[in-house]
Amino acid sequence: MYRIWLLFDPRRALIGLFAFLFVLALVIHFILLSTDRFNWLEGHPLKTGQINPATQSLVVTDIG
Repeated sequence: MYRIWLLFDPRRALIGLFAFLFVLALVIHFILLSTDRFNWLEGHPLKTGQINPATQSLVVTDIG
């Protein structure tokens, strides 16, 4: 394993890795911001499959 680091400079490799991961994170976030469902900046989330708890009722009957 140490022979791999003889081919590459560790500082340069880690900086390149961190830069790639940072750019990847930015791309993923911008893709999510371009969708209607995952755009958290607009403040208008889609209401899909929400259950209104006020319409749900639990009836307990006394058995005995």
